[in-house]
Amino acid sequence: MRRARRFAATVAALALLLTGAGCTADDGPGDGVIRLRFQSLAWQKESVDANKELVREWNAAHPGIQVDYVQGSWDSVHDQLLTSFEGGEAPDIVHDASDDLADFAYGGYLADLRPLLPERLRAGIPEHSWRSTTFGDGVYGVPFLQEPRMIMANRKLLAEAGVRIPTAGRPWSWEEFRAVARDLTARMGEGRYAVAWPLKEPVSVSLNLSLSAGGRLFHRAPDGKVALRFEGGDAVVPGTVRAMIDTDRTASRATLGSGGSDTLPGFFGGKYAMVPLGFSYRQQIVQQAPEGFDWIVLPAPAGAGGLAQGVSPQTLSIAEDSPHKKEAAAFLDFFLRPSNQVRLALGDWMLPTSTAALADPALHTEEFGWATGAAVARELRPAPAQSVRGYPEWKDKVATPAFQEYYSGAIDAAELRRRLVEDGNRVLARYQRD
Repeated sequence: MRRARRFAATVAALALLLTGAGCTADDGPGDGVIRLRFQSLAWQKESVDANKELVREWNAAHPGIQVDYVQGSWDSVHDQLLTSFEGGEAPDIVHDASDDLADFAYGGYLADLRPLLPERLRAGIPEHSWRSTTFGDGVYGVPFLQEPRMIMANRKLLAEAGVRIPTAGRPWSWEEFRAVARDLTARMGEGRYAVAWPLKEPVSVSLNLSLSAGGRLFHRAPDGKVALRFEGGDAVVPGTVRAMIDTDRTASRATLGSGGSDTLPGFFGGKYAMVPLGFSYRQQIVQQAPEGFDWIVLPAPAGAGGLAQGVSPQTLSIAEDSPHKKEAAAFLDFFLRPSNQVRLALGDWMLPTSTAALADPALHTEEFGWATGAAVARELRPAPAQSVRGYPEWKDKVATPAFQEYYSGAIDAAELRRRLVEDGNRVLARYQRD
């Protein structure tokens, strides 16, 4: 999700504030009922329905603690939350993503959840997921939904080319993926490509997939300071993408500035055989694909790091200014029970972080690739840089233009490395001065 760094309120933020999205200590009708405001960013109908249904169930079982559902938006959440935090009008319960929490956590706007959450909830989510919401010595959000990047593939075109179908147990290597793309493109004909890379936002794709090749780029020293180093593993994914576009001509140059949804018409029309997309895009495929379109979900390629992949889970936090932190934590404990996480995951077409929820049979069906996603979920790790102070500026001012120019052929690998590391370390240094 895009992180805005402007400190002015957006129109959407003002609208939410004017409709009462903020929390106050006792804003009820004086009936003794504790009222919590829960701002949700669910947007797909199935997801909104699941969230609202869980709120209704809580309210029916807890007449003394009522939760008001408030609809937020991913498009404006950072500005809106910043405005509401600074104005003392934040919702009690905050829905966001882990890569948007650092400024709020270090700024003192979010409550440290360690003394608030029950051990059952804490123990049910793997420690590596908790690292995505840990800043300094505190935990400032519960990671609950995660989304790997998978390959959506035209099953018919793969079968016609006779290529090996990868599985989570035996994925393609990055070299094999490139070879498969050459075979596919040769059979597909002029103007058609094995792969469409939608790289409108290239940084998260490049960094998160690089974990599979052993890349990490951000290196933290014992004193907590972070330095950028571009090593062999960091070059595998961007080098593969660039070679597929320039050398092999197996990936479409036209999709470099596209978002994921922009590639779907070409995918349905047979112009592209494979599109690397977030797991939740399956819903759009189900809704929009022409009748009879035969598709399959494949794991992303693996390298020295196996199927490891970086993700920024969706999170639920509690505002530091909330006068009802214990009650808010009790709601989170209910809302994020394993059975409820399964409902939320199905509604959002994502995967739960809870170990028990991820084991639910509903998430291991072959239909729509659920089983493949669940198998990959065990290898998901926090996105490489989400806890690094200064990352938003590095991403916006250094990394995004550098990757865009590299993938388009405007700069070479050496210049990409120089910009990411030399220019990037200068940015990070400003945030790490003693």
